[in-house]
Amino acid sequence: MSFIKTIDHSQGKRLSKLDKFGYGVGNLGYGIIFQMIAVYLIFYTTAVLNIPGTLIGTAVAISVLWDAFSDLIMGYISDGYPIGKLGRRHPYLLLGCFLAAFSNLILWQINPDVSTNSKFYLVFILIILVKSALTVYIAPYNALGAELSDDYHERTSIQSIKTVFFLLGLFSATVAGMSFFFKPTLHYPLGQLNPEAYSRMGISASLFMILCGLLCFFSTKKHIPLLPQSRIKEKKKRGEMLNIFTVFLSALKNNDYLYVITGYLFTNISSALVGTIGLHVFTYTFQLDNRGIALVIGVQFFVSIISQPLWVIISNKIDKKPSVILALILSMAACIIFIGLVFYKDMILGSPMYILPFAILIGFGTGGLFSLPQSMVADTLDLEELETGISPAGIYYGALTLFYKLSQAIAIFILGMVLDWVNFNPEVLVQAESTAITLGLILSVGSLISFLLALFVYSKYSLNKDKIEKVHAQILLNKNGRSTT
Repeated sequence: MSFIKTIDHSQGKRLSKLDKFGYGVGNLGYGIIFQMIAVYLIFYTTAVLNIPGTLIGTAVAISVLWDAFSDLIMGYISDGYPIGKLGRRHPYLLLGCFLAAFSNLILWQINPDVSTNSKFYLVFILIILVKSALTVYIAPYNALGAELSDDYHERTSIQSIKTVFFLLGLFSATVAGMSFFFKPTLHYPLGQLNPEAYSRMGISASLFMILCGLLCFFSTKKHIPLLPQSRIKEKKKRGEMLNIFTVFLSALKNNDYLYVITGYLFTNISSALVGTIGLHVFTYTFQLDNRGIALVIGVQFFVSIISQPLWVIISNKIDKKPSVILALILSMAACIIFIGLVFYKDMILGSPMYILPFAILIGFGTGGLFSLPQSMVADTLDLEELETGISPAGIYYGALTLFYKLSQAIAIFILGMVLDWVNFNPEVLVQAESTAITLGLILSVGSLISFLLALFVYSKYSLNKDKIEKVHAQILLNKNGRSTT
């Protein structure tokens, strides 16, 4: 028995560019806060707040584990619990954006001079609050994107625009942080060590979160009556919890969905590596200043952003699976280039121009890996609807983030200890030679392995345009058959 009842909505539904823009902009504020936590938190807590790497790695890993499971729970709530005329997704967009803005604001105001224990517990509590609030926002947001259209190529277009804004968020947090907030001062020649810079950046990010959340809400509100509706049945609490796991286990029996989320898990190990020690590598392995780091990361994200229309074209020409495989091959080639840069680091210290070929290649490769799997998840949902008559987009996208965040939790926990193991010393500007090289190799070789594993998994994916169109036709026949009985 299901807690969701789908309604017939027109096949091949297409959205105006303005509607897709309005939906996509909701990912901008989320991307900014997401990137601040991913890129700056470990560096901020170890190099600025002087919290030991093992402690902060443990705290962040626990928060990511909680974040992973809360995504699944929030997806279930979003699927089955509408609030009045606002439906299943939109109320949580409002709640999540305001909660995320407030908790993120407080996180970056911590005084470095208080005791280590106080700083640690404060960071731990706040990161749990920030991640919980982001989950309340992003789980229904992702599900909404899958429900706005059931057209095979339109889904890729929606996810591509959504990805553009997400990447703009990553770009803004990283490049703006390095270029504007982390400018060198008399007391802080390396601007990324200035506590006040993080405070100002936290305020700006929170304001963007509120603005983008409201734009998304009001831009997509008119589609609420056209979205699949839910039907709540009276159940005991225990029965409801059993239902969420029943739907989750049903999703895992969908082989193509399992291949997508596992491949997404492996590619996001690379993201975890970059987010945890990327700033350490650029600062201490290659000795780049704030402008050099901003240039390298800025080029990477700029290429990822402008690649989105190209990946839509490529996907339309050769389909989604071959496009993902191409993106993985390009990303692996970039990792091999980075390994060479690490071994010849002494020749390029402080010179970001030598790192730009890597940034361009990895930017283009990961551009496809950001958007295409999201569109593929929407296709696997059609199989679920054909088999069971329901389309639990919230749980499907919640499980997607559950899998990759579990991998991130493990990676962050290990990398937190690695910072201590390689004798990283936040008190010095130049690390030991062995420390600098090891950090660079962990980032490059680890990413290469994660992409190889993703390539193996994605190669098993079986869906294509023809298969999905046949699924759509059968779903429509089933609905028409029910409507005449």
